[in-house]
Amino acid sequence: MSNPAFENALEKLAHYRVSIDNLDAALIHILAERFRITKAVGELKAGADLPPADPEREKKQVERLRQLAATADLDPDFAEKLLNFIIREVIRHHEQARG
Repeated sequence: MSNPAFENALEKLAHYRVSIDNLDAALIHILAERFRITKAVGELKAGADLPPADPEREKKQVERLRQLAATADLDPDFAEKLLNFIIREVIRHHEQARG
């Protein structure tokens, strides 16, 4: 015997998962582009003997993204953690470019 509520839930779940998969792909492509740009920044900094990290810029970025997150109804703490993770990775790449 068929359960319409169950079948409807499965259809919605499949639809949500397709959307999630598309968003995940977009996130990966956006991150890849961001890291291509920050790699160029790291090479520029290394060539100009600039430090790999820019604490003032990082602070401003955290503040800006926390505000964007709040406006987008995303937890600002989560946005900050994500950005800090990305910043640490970028700095690591910049340090490698110097070495």
